[in-house]
Amino acid sequence: MTDIYQKIDELYDRKREVELGGGDEKIEKQHEKGKLTARERISLLVDEGTFVELNPFIEHRCTDFGLDGKEGPGEGVVTGYGKVNGRPIYLFSQDFTVFGGALGEMHARKIAAVMDLAAKNGTPFIGLNDSGGARIQEGVLSLDGYGQIFYRNSIYSGVIPQISVILGPCAGGAVYSPAITDFVFMVEKTSQMFITGPKVIETVTGEKISSEDLGGAAVHNSISGNAHFSGSTEQEVLTSVRELLSYLPQNNEEKAPIIEYPESDDYRPDLTDLIPFDAIRPYDVRVVIEQVVDSDSFYEVQKDFAKNIVIGLARIKGEVVGLICNQPKYMAGGLDIDSSDKAARFIRFCDSFQIPLITFEDVTGFFPGVKQEHGGIIRHGAKILYAYSEATVPKLTVILRKAYGGAYVALNSKSIGADLVFAWPNAEIAVMGPQGAANIIFAKEIQNSPNPEETRANKIEEYRKKFANPYVAASQGMVDDVIDPRETRIKLIQALEMLRTKKEHRPKKRHGNIPL
Repeated sequence: MTDIYQKIDELYDRKREVELGGGDEKIEKQHEKGKLTARERISLLVDEGTFVELNPFIEHRCTDFGLDGKEGPGEGVVTGYGKVNGRPIYLFSQDFTVFGGALGEMHARKIAAVMDLAAKNGTPFIGLNDSGGARIQEGVLSLDGYGQIFYRNSIYSGVIPQISVILGPCAGGAVYSPAITDFVFMVEKTSQMFITGPKVIETVTGEKISSEDLGGAAVHNSISGNAHFSGSTEQEVLTSVRELLSYLPQNNEEKAPIIEYPESDDYRPDLTDLIPFDAIRPYDVRVVIEQVVDSDSFYEVQKDFAKNIVIGLARIKGEVVGLICNQPKYMAGGLDIDSSDKAARFIRFCDSFQIPLITFEDVTGFFPGVKQEHGGIIRHGAKILYAYSEATVPKLTVILRKAYGGAYVALNSKSIGADLVFAWPNAEIAVMGPQGAANIIFAKEIQNSPNPEETRANKIEEYRKKFANPYVAASQGMVDDVIDPRETRIKLIQALEMLRTKKEHRPKKRHGNIPL
């Protein structure tokens, strides 16, 4: 009997050794950098008392370059499962106190194993990244380990939600796993992502730059678009991850949870005064969003990147929806390269996970300019067309004011598969704005007129009356209804309820070839 208790004591001793990671000194260094340990992060992320660790005793097999006999408790990563808001998730959390969180063969095997479990069980997968990169001592085995993870990120994309949280350095090949996942969170001042670090860049190109300026949270949230969210502390970021998960289904075969929403008056009288009647005056589309969705439910995605389009998740009568909205406050709401990429990827995410799409449209067109054309606006703009066209979830559009040209077609028009298109009475739906159209159509008449400016003004008004209104499009079935702005929320509630059982199939194929 004594022997079994000795073995049990040994078990707990081993577990304590693993839980201590790199030891007290390295844990203290981690805290001095303003960073939490791998296990502290897990405690903040999951519901209290729900985390179950897997493979805690896995060890590396490398005997080269001084690793022979060198222990790495937990192999530098904690893996397992738990619950967030009462719903299961799987995760890994890299331990920077052990080998700097560097990824080796067995480290990768732990991550791959828990990813496979997440896919088999249809649960979201979360990666808490804090790593020095590949474990150089293990050579090609560490690179193969990255490949094993990248493969699973790709194969499970669109099957289970995948979220990456960058909580320290993330360099070289390590950045490609987060790039494949659905959402990336970063912590300001302490997390970075880059392919080649500042020293390598200086050596190769002569450019001098700090790690933060090269690949910090501000850079990736506002310039590159590689990240979707940021926070000032790890606690803030992990709380935001928990909030995001509340909007998501467990997998692609389930729908996002519908929460109870108290009965309320869905008529919104303020909407008539929120948008300037003059089509060229700017406003913040978020004021429309706030009036239409459930109170305090809008969870914006990539708010600092490509600000001319606003995307995010929200609830309408407790049902989760994805919003894609032109933002007249920036670039008159026109579509450019970055906003096209931003919108298209979000549309495809929502379609993957059965989240209905609502588009609030007020668009002048695709943004003109040599830089945009040479940068590939044709290819990038086509991504929006492709994403909306292939999406089979319920798709609703509300034209708030302007809907001009190819951008009107691209933003979920009836011709590319919108289920219902509503327009406000002041909506202008045309090939281009009245001013531009009149200058082209009536160019000779204006030029030959004894009073060109008066003639131009008259022709602009003539064009506006004939085409720049919702009734021509409505008469041709391209707008399903012209609605009172104050009834927008009511109309969307009715439409979402009507489309809840929608089923739509596409031709059988391996996959399409989106214009990447």
